Amino acid sequence: MIIKIVESQKEIFDNFKIRKEVFIVGQNVAENLELDGLDEYATLIVAYVNQVIVGCGRYRLVENFAKIERIAVLENYRNQGIATKIMEFIEETIKSNTKIELLKLNSQISAENFYKKLNFIPKGNIFLEADIEHISMIKAI
Repeated sequence: MIIKIVESQKEIFDNFKIRKEVFIVGQNVAENLELDGLDEYATLIVAYVNQVIVGCGRYRLVENFAKIERIAVLENYRNQGIATKIMEFIEETIKSNTKIELLKLNSQISAENFYKKLNFIPKGNIFLEADIEHISMIKAI
């Protein structure tokens, strides 16, 4: 498996391909919400297995924290530790390249336990984002 920061147009396309498959097609998220115009301010991540794109994510540096977003893995590749490896890669990249000490994300309720296993702590109340229940979560690094 290769997890890396996007460096080419093909890798940008691959990142968007996963997000379209998982969020727009799979969860009926409106395309204008998923492709929100913030990618140009984000560091995009791609994950490949045998040179096939299988997962993605992004993070943005916002004020004094990093916001992790758009973590997605194709259905046929789930439960193989790929999302965990994407998250570990993002965290290590942030630690190595910034002075950021706080990670934030908005987790879909269905993924809350996944993030808890990575030591994220829920904060606040459940809210709707793209008509899907979410909860904010944080982690000090």
